[in-house]
Amino acid sequence: MSEPNEKVSLEYPVDVRLTLHESKEEFAKELKMLAAVKLYELGKISSGKAAALAGTDRVSFLLGLGRYRVSVFNYTPEELEREVAEAKARAEGSPSIPLC
Repeated sequence: MSEPNEKVSLEYPVDVRLTLHESKEEFAKELKMLAAVKLYELGKISSGKAAALAGTDRVSFLLGLGRYRVSVFNYTPEELEREVAEAKARAEGSPSIPLC
């Protein structure tokens, strides 16, 4: 069962949209994507929720993040350090596999 949707109304100067050479529909779609990307980047929502907000599937959303210079890997510096340390520990503890 899907969740109900709500609608938001936004006023903007028409020249902003015209400067971007976008139709009303294209501009609305881009605003939804921008909101989804920013909320995801800030860690406020998951990639799945962001994709739903943007009106796309999760894989397409994640693949599109590069266009906005947002990493798929949404780690804080501390989380990234922990991940690297754990990966190093696993690598040191596992037998080496020869590369052919």
